[in-house]
Amino acid sequence: QVQLVESGGGLVQAGGSLRLSCAASGRTFAYNTMGWFRQAPGKEREIVAAIRRSGGVTFYADSVKGRFTISADNAKNTVYLQMNSLKPEDTAVYYCAAGWGAQGMSSTSSYYAWGQGTQVTVSS
Repeated sequence: QVQLVESGGGLVQAGGSLRLSCAASGRTFAYNTMGWFRQAPGKEREIVAAIRRSGGVTFYADSVKGRFTISADNAKNTVYLQMNSLKPEDTAVYYCAAGWGAQGMSSTSSYYAWGQGTQVTVSS
């Protein structure tokens, strides 16, 4: 099994920045794709960004393109999400996920391991 632990969430004003981290442990060879998803109250979980370990191919939701950057440190089994120019609509619980990406990088079905989530709140 792979265990994922997120950190870095918090409260920030609109226009500010936050950096989320997700550290993987356990069977860290058992995935090739890591993603960040978010879920706001009353809404479905949605993809934010994803990255493949080999080659560094990335995917971004249209709503975050140009503002968020996903990166990975494979030696540390850690993935990061740098969030800039934050907006109130970015408020959500952010989840880290790991998997093989077989159903596409943006699909929740591509991921089998999930972190506990970290709250991001953007005030206007």
